[in-house]
Amino acid sequence: MTDLETRVRPPGPATLRRAAPALLGYAAVRALGLLVLALWSAARDKSAYTLLTARWDALWYTRVAELGYGYEVRLPNGDVHSNLAFFPLLPWLERLLHAVTPLSYADAGFVVSLLTSVAAAWGVFAVADHVYGRRAGVCAVLVWAVLPVGIVQSMAYSESLFTALAAWSLYAVLTGRWVTAGVLASLSGLTRPVGLAVVAAVWATAAVSFLRDREARAEVSFARNRCAAPEPGAPTGERASRATRAPGMLLAPLGAAGYVLWVGHRTGRGPLGYLDVQAGWRNGFDGGYAFARFVADKFTSFPSALAGLGLIVGVGLLLWLYAVCVRQRQPLPLLVYAGVVLALALCASSYFGSKPRLLLPAFPLLLPLALALARLRTSRSVPLVGCLAVASAVYGAWWLNGSGPP
Repeated sequence: MTDLETRVRPPGPATLRRAAPALLGYAAVRALGLLVLALWSAARDKSAYTLLTARWDALWYTRVAELGYGYEVRLPNGDVHSNLAFFPLLPWLERLLHAVTPLSYADAGFVVSLLTSVAAAWGVFAVADHVYGRRAGVCAVLVWAVLPVGIVQSMAYSESLFTALAAWSLYAVLTGRWVTAGVLASLSGLTRPVGLAVVAAVWATAAVSFLRDREARAEVSFARNRCAAPEPGAPTGERASRATRAPGMLLAPLGAAGYVLWVGHRTGRGPLGYLDVQAGWRNGFDGGYAFARFVADKFTSFPSALAGLGLIVGVGLLLWLYAVCVRQRQPLPLLVYAGVVLALALCASSYFGSKPRLLLPAFPLLLPLALALARLRTSRSVPLVGCLAVASAVYGAWWLNGSGPP
């Protein structure tokens, strides 16, 4: 870590003021999305609030919050859907908010989602601002907000909570706050299985930092042996950062490991227990074989072939964006995190309709787009973002009012 990184102040009133334009823009985009959803749902005689808080995964989370673990559904084909597949941090927060307020569990989930979505937007801004500057930070938040699946950020799902924890953990890594990074990585591991991506980012960056320190010590030792004047010692802040790397690395995996081991103990299957639970949902990691077969099946008829072609183009775009991130030399923690999120989303044999939202936390992939937007004049960028926000709002309303879960 550089001296500049270790001198960066933690989040506070000053950084909040710096992020204000990004957060106000984010709130405007999300408000538009909710308004369009409400109008669209009303026209179809549906409740927008029910779609946001009491459908699909949201129901499973609120059931865990209210009744705890142990509920499962046995399907006619023999599959077992157990609520042990859902990590506990969001239900814990729902239960806590329900206990201290008059809110129902579903209401609490919605409030948690709203608050953590703003925290996530702030974290995305903090990372992009730290790496590329304030204008790029604002654009990164707006691009994240106008994603076609952006409506998920307002649902009682765990994506917003996870993205907030991941973004701030990555920011802590970038600024040399290893214990903070480890604690947030551990909490992200209690939120979603993809918390492994945050742990990987912390570990990879710490490992590279250890190697650089070792090389630096070797150079100093070589200089002393040649009777040359040694380089000055590291600043106090940098030495403190180095001292906390190992504790940060140890803390990072505790959340995910703790929950997986607890599930294994509860199911009596040991470390394999959680994998068995996921298998009951037809979830697993097959290197992308099931997804490739799903795409190939689209080409059996003409109308569905267009969808298959769209999927291929979409995957190609994601891989291209990651390649651009590498070429632009994004910091190592961002590359590791985005790479693992991308790999887990594309190579998992999970419900294919959920893959777009599984990629929602991979915000570093959006930084090349944010940089391109930041280079535009305001007179051009504002109308462009406005059009994308409307398109995102319309798509989100159509998507949630469709037949399948997101």
